[in-house]
Amino acid sequence: MIGPPPLALYVHLPWCVRKCPYCDFNSHALREGLPEAAYIDALLRDLEAERVRVATTADRDRPLISIFIGGGTPSLFSGAAMRRLLDGVRSRFVVAEDAEVTLEANPGTVDAAHFAGYAEAGVNRLSIGVQSMSDRSLERLGRIHASADAERAVAAARAAGISNLNLDLMFALPGQDLAAAREDVQRLLALAPTHLSYYELTLEPNTAFHQQPPALPDPDLADAIQQQGFEQLAAAGFERYEISAFARPGHRCRHNLNYWRFGDYLGIGAGAHGKLSDARSGRVERRVKRRHPTAYLEADEPTSAVQTLSEQDLIEEFALNAFRLVEGFTAAELERNTGLSAEALAPGVRAAAELGLVSRVDTGAADPIVIRPTARGLAFLNDLIAGFSA
Repeated sequence: MIGPPPLALYVHLPWCVRKCPYCDFNSHALREGLPEAAYIDALLRDLEAERVRVATTADRDRPLISIFIGGGTPSLFSGAAMRRLLDGVRSRFVVAEDAEVTLEANPGTVDAAHFAGYAEAGVNRLSIGVQSMSDRSLERLGRIHASADAERAVAAARAAGISNLNLDLMFALPGQDLAAAREDVQRLLALAPTHLSYYELTLEPNTAFHQQPPALPDPDLADAIQQQGFEQLAAAGFERYEISAFARPGHRCRHNLNYWRFGDYLGIGAGAHGKLSDARSGRVERRVKRRHPTAYLEADEPTSAVQTLSEQDLIEEFALNAFRLVEGFTAAELERNTGLSAEALAPGVRAAAELGLVSRVDTGAADPIVIRPTARGLAFLNDLIAGFSA
């Protein structure tokens, strides 16, 4: 490897008020009181074990470039809990001065006091799960908030001093037509976010919607809604830099970019995943924590699985992430973050190029050849990635 990849931290808080019928994340509806203190205790024990593990690698002094607190609904936790968690992170790791610290929030579970507490704890970016600005669509999606709650949440975030805001918006919703989709985007843009996650509602296995599917727009209408949304976002000054991520200049999500560029990250919390490289040995290891919150809380050892990635694993996982990026990647990025040479991906790249799914662009820079997905490749990403499987 040419030096170690950047290092980030993901924290999973698994509870929510109610499980949404489309959600396949590791989230669990609260049946009793939130075990806030006990869960923060467990996270800090988990974090300490990660600190010890990082200390055994050649790259133990890497700072954390970003922290992402996801769920579930992290905004169920108090500002005091977030302060305790983030103080615990800062006491165990060097955190970069400009580190991006994101917390996911549900518009139905936050108020001004919550956001003020998060800002005081060190959160400097919020990702708010708006999903739609249509109250009818929100009801169909099983959300606990209304569009007015989203507007209040954005205002409360700014009042607390957090202006770096991602808003999630889904399209191709039950009963949605082009006019409704256009209005959804317009109303969301009126909230003036710095970043947007804009993605199609899909019926994932093991969800209520998969078992009892709602009537969704047909594929042609879904494509038309998507293209219309892309045009609206571009006209509003948002750049599409990843398959479903749009940002104003200077506001790309650094944490997610680290995933897509195959950087390293520690994962703590129920069901969290982590990836850690050791430049000295060339070993790249994945670690998964116990999935169910009760099992995680009660376990002496939170890790449930450890995997050392083979060369083929590295090829497949790098492709899975890197081809999500509109700008693609260079050979130097591939080698730095995987230890592989460009030749390892060459057969897959050649096959994908013949299908019109990728292009090779000579930028004239120091590392001139950029391999990037074409518009067709982004539209048929699963086909593109499949070409790198064994």
